[in-house]
Amino acid sequence: MLEQEISIENHPLQPFLPEGAKVLFLGSFPPPRARWSMDFFYPNFNNDFWRIMGLVFFGDRGHFECAGEKKFDRRRIEDFCRKECFAFYDTARTVRRLKGNASDAFLEIVRSSDVPGMLEEIPQCHTIVTTGGKASEELLAIFSRLGCAPEGTPPVGGSINVAVPTVRGTRKVTWHRMPSSSRAYPMKLENKAEFYRKVLHQVPRGCMP
Repeated sequence: MLEQEISIENHPLQPFLPEGAKVLFLGSFPPPRARWSMDFFYPNFNNDFWRIMGLVFFGDRGHFECAGEKKFDRRRIEDFCRKECFAFYDTARTVRRLKGNASDAFLEIVRSSDVPGMLEEIPQCHTIVTTGGKASEELLAIFSRLGCAPEGTPPVGGSINVAVPTVRGTRKVTWHRMPSSSRAYPMKLENKAEFYRKVLHQVPRGCMP
C-alpha cells in the first residue's frame, strides 16, 4: 500500500510589521488550525509565549488571557505589540507536517520566509529574536543562502551580530536566541521569562515602557 501523500501547508498569516518596529520575533510555523485560540502568532493556548510577555511587562502571566475562557485576547496583544514596536512572523513560509501535529521535530520546511524582505519593511529594526531551536536552525540556513551566516546559531540566551544583505544595503542586526515557549521545552515559565526580560531590556528605549 502506498503511503498517504503529505500535503504542503502554506503559512496562514501575513507578517505583522507595525510601523516603527524595532524587534522582529521569528518562530518556526503555527500549529494546526484546530489548536488556535486566536488569529495571531503563538495562538495555541497551551503555548506560553504570551504568558512570558505578561510576566516580563506586567508581572502577570495571565495578562493576555481572556478571563474565564481558554483563549488569548488578540486585540490586547496587537495593541501591546504596536506600542512596544514588536514585529512577528516565522522562519518557514511553506511546510509539510510529517506527523500531522505541531511538533517542530516533525516539521519539514519546504520554503523559507523572506527575512530580508521583512527587514526592508521595518527599517528601524536591528534586533531579531528566534523563539526556539527549529526557528534558529532555519534562520541560520536563510543567512547561509544569503552569504552572511555566522559559524552557528547563538546558544540559548546568547546573541550574534549579523550583516544581512537587503535591497537597500546591508542591515546590521543582533540575533538573539531564546528558549522555546512550548511547554515541551524543559524549563520553568519564570526562568524562560527571565531570558526574554534580559534581551528586551537591551532594546532601544523607544520600545520599552
